[in-house]
Amino acid sequence: MEIVLDSRKGDISRAREVTAAYVARSCPWADADDVVLVVSELVTNAVRHTTGWWRLQIRQLRGRGRQLVVDVDDASGERPTVRTPDVTGGGGHGWHIVSRLATGVEVVPRPYGKTVRVTWGSRSRADSRRPSHRAPVTPRPGLLGPGRSCA
Repeated sequence: MEIVLDSRKGDISRAREVTAAYVARSCPWADADDVVLVVSELVTNAVRHTTGWWRLQIRQLRGRGRQLVVDVDDASGERPTVRTPDVTGGGGHGWHIVSRLATGVEVVPRPYGKTVRVTWGSRSRADSRRPSHRAPVTPRPGLLGPGRSCA
């Protein structure tokens, strides 16, 4: 199962909510805080640095293990750039955060703009028994609707 949200139906806040709900329900092995932060950064960048629309797609792939895939499409062909972070509030932190928290990051040029794809792989059983330093995310009820899971 996948979740799709676009700029016609949602905003940055809704993207965070939908992501938290999806990860909690479908990918409990993933660090929900990391995934939500990365989605927030990518959608925020699409809103701030592009014109037109954006589209968020979240899905889980199975094969040799599990993989959580997040795609953010937008209308700009410009690749994200690494900037020196401005600690006074001028930005420049987003791409560093995305690169640090995701297992994989790629930018795919498209005829309509680009896709920024980030991935996370499932941890081994030994890793999943290790205690987490993070509190669990409790999504608002009804965000995904019945049966909206790929787990």
